[in-house]
Amino acid sequence: MFQFFANIFGYVLNFIYNLVQNYGLAMILFTLVIKLLMLPLSIKQQKTMKKSAKLNQKMQVLQFKYKNDPEKLNQEMMKMYKEENMNPFSGCLGTILQFILLISIFYMVRCPLTYMKKLDTNKISNYEVQLQEAQKTVSAAYPEIDLIRESDFLKEINSDDEQVKDVDLNMNFLGLDLSKIPQQNLGDWTVYIIPILYIISTFVSMKITTSLQQKDKKDKIGDKNIGKTIENVDINNENKETSMVKKEEEEYDVMEQTNKMMSWMMPIMSVSISLVAPLGLALYWLVNNIAMIGERLVLNKIIKDD
Repeated sequence: MFQFFANIFGYVLNFIYNLVQNYGLAMILFTLVIKLLMLPLSIKQQKTMKKSAKLNQKMQVLQFKYKNDPEKLNQEMMKMYKEENMNPFSGCLGTILQFILLISIFYMVRCPLTYMKKLDTNKISNYEVQLQEAQKTVSAAYPEIDLIRESDFLKEINSDDEQVKDVDLNMNFLGLDLSKIPQQNLGDWTVYIIPILYIISTFVSMKITTSLQQKDKKDKIGDKNIGKTIENVDINNENKETSMVKKEEEEYDVMEQTNKMMSWMMPIMSVSISLVAPLGLALYWLVNNIAMIGERLVLNKIIKDD
């Protein structure tokens, strides 16, 4: 499945590359195209998040009312979702698509000659053998990246091969070689520029996400309407309202702790991946993060609660 989408993305990236003749610029434009195609889903997810936040109060009331009857609680919650025309599992689609996108683009960046230039597997293997016979480096993880680095050598010994020109990709972008892998070039400080920017953008993205999630906290915690609703469902204990508020506060505390943990875990994961992958992949993630930050801020402004 991932290879299938990697092939499709490869056609798109190669089309853009043929227009601009630069891998870095092509990757930036490719990222923006993907974000544009995903925009309808992003808008739907943003609306779903806001609607879910609004329904949270109703869900709390139902949980109190039917706390001793799980079956009835599930029935009432599904009825509520139906009345609000909302699918409780709609958020899963975005997560699944993001995962497919992530892995497929990794495949494409790892093997650009296969998925982008559509070179035959046997032809690629033959080029690898030629490099090995010349005692040049061919890594097990990124053999096609090594072929691109040695494109001049391959063109020299395969002068009668029409396809060898496809091995020559212009991966120099703003003075950076996007074929380099930080782990293999620890002494070259330039390989850390894009990963560091990516890590910073990840921190900013997590911070903005947390800030937006907490923005409605005051509207949800201690809302007087909750107490009134609870009274209307025959909850006679005068401490129920206090219990409701306390429960919501505890839930938000857990959410905040989770967000703090994620804000540290994501950059750590980013460092690990960025150090062992070609800079072209880190560039995609960097541009994607920047576009995502702008998207969240804009959508949060234009999408209002119903």
